[in-house]
Amino acid sequence: METTSSKRRSQRLFLQVRVLVEGQLAGKSAVKEETHTSVVNAHGALVEMGVALEPGQTVTLQNLRTNDKTECTVKLATPASAGKFSTALEFLNPNPGFWRISFPPDDWSMKSPDAKRHS
Repeated sequence: METTSSKRRSQRLFLQVRVLVEGQLAGKSAVKEETHTSVVNAHGALVEMGVALEPGQTVTLQNLRTNDKTECTVKLATPASAGKFSTALEFLNPNPGFWRISFPPDDWSMKSPDAKRHS
């Protein structure tokens, strides 16, 4: 059973959405990279980037399918495969509509009798 402290603020979905990340590196050089999400939620996304962004810095995230933009804070950037960095971005303001998808309810489960009726 999940405790309140271990419960996520919003559900994560493994979803690839083409995005553009724009910001400034620590040396003040501009970064503009087209990539895709690997995970999304109502509070942000996880993307793979070719540059290491600094936790705490602000970047602009653009959904390339809808052209919507939102400001994000870099929460974490860790080395991934082949010189890439797995980068966690958090929206400055929660924005579940940014992805233009419906998130499943918190109690959603494939084991639910309702889910089995619709399969």
